[in-house]
Amino acid sequence: MGTPEFAVGTLKALVENEYNVVAVVTQPDKPVGRHASVLRAPEVKNYALSKGIPVLQPEKMKDSEFVEQLRSYNADLQVVVAFRMLPEIVWDMPRFGTFNVHAALLPQYRGAAPINWAIINGETQTGVTTFFLDHDIDTGRVILQHKFDIPDDADVEYVYDGLMELGAKAALETVDKIIEGEGKVLSVMQDDMCACGEKLHDAPKLFKDSCRIDWGKPAKEVYDFVRGLSPIPGAWGIVKMPDGSDMEMKIYKTNKCEEMAECVPVGTFVKEKKHCYVKCSDFLLELVTVQPSGRKKMDAMAFANGLH
Repeated sequence: MGTPEFAVGTLKALVENEYNVVAVVTQPDKPVGRHASVLRAPEVKNYALSKGIPVLQPEKMKDSEFVEQLRSYNADLQVVVAFRMLPEIVWDMPRFGTFNVHAALLPQYRGAAPINWAIINGETQTGVTTFFLDHDIDTGRVILQHKFDIPDDADVEYVYDGLMELGAKAALETVDKIIEGEGKVLSVMQDDMCACGEKLHDAPKLFKDSCRIDWGKPAKEVYDFVRGLSPIPGAWGIVKMPDGSDMEMKIYKTNKCEEMAECVPVGTFVKEKKHCYVKCSDFLLELVTVQPSGRKKMDAMAFANGLH
């Protein structure tokens, strides 16, 4: 059960290692285009069909027709990767239960956007967790975890690709453990994994407003914020143009420089020789790759040179 490319990594590993995948469950095709007149199939569906695997696309997970169709496959185990919340009638159906592959080291970063928030918060390490589903989101008993280092210059794409591969590996190991134990496998309650006084970070779904840059924060925090949203969905800000108008601009890459520029107000655009910066609460932050509204991605200096 999964939808985006991230889930394809695990499905592909299961298929190529000759596990008996009897069906795939994914989201309905999504309308795209200017008039929403074209339907785009989920990446998981495309891969499943290419391998001749039946695909189910329920609108509602409690729909009686879907539940009966799912039950007809008589699956021993269900594997969930980047999908939606499941009702008990679905996750409790297989005799060996249902486990999820989550792109974080639970109980940290429960939620829909764990990769983004780990980078935004400046974490130097994340990972993948497999756990049995229960009634609440991302709270079930942990089966295993693998860690993944986050370099200081890594963006979402780098971590996404790394965790997709690591998640597939973790899924295969988990399936083997469950098969060997006939459904009985050592697992740990997440409450027992928390250190005393440890702060838990959430990973809520990202919306446009939550992707707007606050230049009043320290440069390091803005730097992490930008790379934590790059390339998708993209951090953005409003540029006051020379004619007084406002223009929305996405920012995909920045560089730390630790220049103070104390006399420059926060949020001011600064162009110096072959570099352009924005003043944060402490230092200047160099802009590298930007995308003005209605235009393609470009070098920040190309944008700056186009201003009069």
